[in-house]
Amino acid sequence: MCALADGAGNANMAAKKVLDLFSKLYTETEKSAPLDLLDETTWRRWVKILDSSLLGGSQSTFVGLSIGERVAVGCAVGDSRFYKLNRDGKLTIVTAESKKARLGSGQAEPCTFRIDPLQSGDILLLLSDGAYTPLDMARLQREAVTAAVRHFSDVPTALVTAAGKHGFADDATCVAVRVR
Repeated sequence: MCALADGAGNANMAAKKVLDLFSKLYTETEKSAPLDLLDETTWRRWVKILDSSLLGGSQSTFVGLSIGERVAVGCAVGDSRFYKLNRDGKLTIVTAESKKARLGSGQAEPCTFRIDPLQSGDILLLLSDGAYTPLDMARLQREAVTAAVRHFSDVPTALVTAAGKHGFADDATCVAVRVR
């Protein structure tokens, strides 16, 4: 499991609340019905819960996923994104259809996804808008591939640093996972 939240308003508190509740939902499901973690319906239900938990307060974006045996399932809400960089170096935006309404707006709609099959060597990237907005697809791909060749742990820092060269207009966060 991996997730990223980017709050608006009281950003740190909104994002922390979303990630804490998501972690609780994930852990409970993992114990009681682990196969549900790979069901898009579960992720849609969780978004409704997360959306209502922030109503009337600060809002947050969210992107998260669960990885099973050669499959990844998850969702994005708001303007955080999920990308897949395949082992051949081709980058795709998995959550291109994501709506802009954030959690807490009462209008959050999840962009659910299922990647099946995942291949050994695929890199999964979760990015906040501050990390991907300054970078076009070619630059994002080039920075991720170059960093991954040096050392995989360099990927998040390389992407955030590249975004920062254009000046940070928003928080920039990146989570990177490589499929074994």
